[in-house]
Amino acid sequence: MISRNLKFICLAAIAFLSANTTFAQDSATANTESEIKNYDQGFRLGFGLNGGLPTDNAYDWSLGGDVRLQYDLSKRTSLTLTTGFTNLFMGKDDNGIDQKDLGFIPAKAGFKAFIWEDQFYVLGEVGAGFAVTNGYDDTTFLWAPGIGYANKYIDISVRYEDYNKFKTNQVALRLAYGFDL
Repeated sequence: MISRNLKFICLAAIAFLSANTTFAQDSATANTESEIKNYDQGFRLGFGLNGGLPTDNAYDWSLGGDVRLQYDLSKRTSLTLTTGFTNLFMGKDDNGIDQKDLGFIPAKAGFKAFIWEDQFYVLGEVGAGFAVTNGYDDTTFLWAPGIGYANKYIDISVRYEDYNKFKTNQVALRLAYGFDL
């Protein structure tokens, strides 16, 4: 019950922040209508490394890589598609026996909204995680709210990622290099 309420609060906060920043204009940096219409919408591609700490004791840590395709709707809003590979490392059980790690491929779609100086953003993603290692065959629903900083080439973010069937969640740091296509 608490997990469901936390999910709802996080999604509501992301939606509120996204809507608030999408329509807000600062008079010093407000764009004219002609500048908004002439904004060069386009694609960006980013390659990232991810490291995380699971929020329970089932796994010790995580490491992964991803590829993110981003389509800029406006100067402050973007749609994202992210995939890659994440490995959740398990370590040893109470008897000192190595446990099987869980590796999975995430497939997520998201919305990114820049909320301050066109560099700091909030991001919300939803999708699925497909287990692919050590005989695991589950597919899980996942969702991931996050915050970050991005400039022309570098993207640094922190996210909370919830896995429905993998019996864990994680807080992860992403360091990425991106460029316009």
